[in-house]
Amino acid sequence: MSTVGMMRGGDSFADRSTRARVARLILEHGPVTAAALGRQLGLTPAGVRRHLDALLAEGMIQSRTATPRGQRGRGRPAKVFVITDAGRSAFEHAYDDLAGSALRFLAAHLGGEAVSAFAREQVAGLVGRLGPILAEVPPEQRVRVLAEALSAEGYAASASKAGTGGDQLCQHHCPVAHVAAEFPQLCEAETEAFARILGTPVQRLATIAHGDGICTTHVSPHGLTNTNHIENHTHVESKESGR
Repeated sequence: MSTVGMMRGGDSFADRSTRARVARLILEHGPVTAAALGRQLGLTPAGVRRHLDALLAEGMIQSRTATPRGQRGRGRPAKVFVITDAGRSAFEHAYDDLAGSALRFLAAHLGGEAVSAFAREQVAGLVGRLGPILAEVPPEQRVRVLAEALSAEGYAASASKAGTGGDQLCQHHCPVAHVAAEFPQLCEAETEAFARILGTPVQRLATIAHGDGICTTHVSPHGLTNTNHIENHTHVESKESGR
């Protein structure tokens, strides 16, 4: 679903565009009043109300009553608007649509290797941020620390000991799952990044992008191989698992 998907079929393009702007302002600045929205968008009170009513009917936003600090006596409490989970999801899907279109363009005009290069570039920042930090962490604690860092970035990750030896890293949320389902290079690049950050071979066992409930990565016990072998081993495992 895109932000246009919030809009009613009979609306004009101008109405859909304005309504998407109203929803975005509520997402970014909510709770916000109708008067504040009107000032920022240059809309009349009636115009703002029309768009707000449509978004309320679609379940994209909800209204709340807020009494400003220090307000007493006469006057109705202010009504403010906030985005709902459904509205937030609509924006996430809109970003998915844009990212998917960009990657399809790369694949069509420059080939699959260009998509892989893009994916590696995207996770390079993760390696740059976490690599030096985990290098100072004892090997037996690195998976746990990585899980905490990933959770801070929205991946809802956890770490546990694997019954066959090593550790298991689980990600219960994937912000790019819809795009990764079409472009597995994103999962491959992330897996390779984990191997570099942790300094040991890893193997992706399951992914949300491929319909599994969580992304699961097995992390081998530390100290088996050197860094160069780690990267090659991870690349081979990624190919064998179809990720």
